[in-house]
Amino acid sequence: MMKVVLVGCGAMSKHWLDAARRIDGLAIAGLVDLDAERAWARAREYDLGSAVIGTSLDAVLAETKPDAVFDVVVPAARREVALSAFAHRCHLLTEKPLADSPDNARAIIAAARQAGRVHAVVQNRRYVANVRRIRRFLDSGAIGQPTSIHADFFIAPHFGGFREEMAHVLLLDMAIHTFDAARYMVAGEPASVYCQEWEPANSWYRQGSSASAVFDLGSGKVFTYAGSWCADGFRTSWEGSWRIVAERGSLLWDGHDGLKAEVVASGRDGIIDKTQAIEVPALDPADRVGGHLGIIQDFMRAIETGTEPETRGTDNIKSLAMVFGAIESAETGRRVAIAKETP
Repeated sequence: MMKVVLVGCGAMSKHWLDAARRIDGLAIAGLVDLDAERAWARAREYDLGSAVIGTSLDAVLAETKPDAVFDVVVPAARREVALSAFAHRCHLLTEKPLADSPDNARAIIAAARQAGRVHAVVQNRRYVANVRRIRRFLDSGAIGQPTSIHADFFIAPHFGGFREEMAHVLLLDMAIHTFDAARYMVAGEPASVYCQEWEPANSWYRQGSSASAVFDLGSGKVFTYAGSWCADGFRTSWEGSWRIVAERGSLLWDGHDGLKAEVVASGRDGIIDKTQAIEVPALDPADRVGGHLGIIQDFMRAIETGTEPETRGTDNIKSLAMVFGAIESAETGRRVAIAKETP
């Protein structure tokens, strides 16, 4: 039985606890929140009568001696939680983003390495079935090597609360999902970015609700991102809308179930090469999917087998670097080199 303490009992914790109660061999040994009543409410909601409830993570870890910590706190508190978890010899699975700054991200990864603990991030868009299918399809070479990756993200949610007041709200709060999916699907290594943010007249956010960015993903791959948190009408999927252009064809994904590809055929219609539809194979049984559930299972498997989870911190920091590179570019108005993060 793997014992876990969850810290941060806000709205997002429900996704974690919903997944956790579906996993045999996992027990929530404690709940921690600065608001004790909120932690008690979660304990009652999920029938966790035996869980230790507290406002101090160190105290609850000392009492319960768990195997792992689930970190669902606000990003600004992430470094403190991570260092506490590793000090108590716990493995750590954290909500995205990995950290609130590049320096804090590197400090967390260094602490995990020093402690010899498994550290991973809930970057759950990788566990979407069509993201897996696209990666396998592109790896097969059916349309050649990808060269141009384009993603649109246009949704208009009225969150209320902190998001509507935060700086760089789209890039910092949401874009990492799209950035990580792009990097994963085409096996990209981010090298540079140019980004512009703006606040449309129709926006209800304080700053950064709309952004456009161009990334160099290495090996001749360019990724363009266009997004908005305040675009009413014709909204995209939460996964975005994608076009991937490759050497011998293209792939389209609407972010839902619409996934199709075409490959160059023989002959031309006038000055345009002919193309023909090509099947994107179904999900491979070996592909791990399932959002929070899939990631938690992958995290547990890594602990049990002594391997590394797919969304390990040493890999996820590369996607986080894309976010902070885009923010720096938007603030300075110049193209920004993205430092290569070493595992």
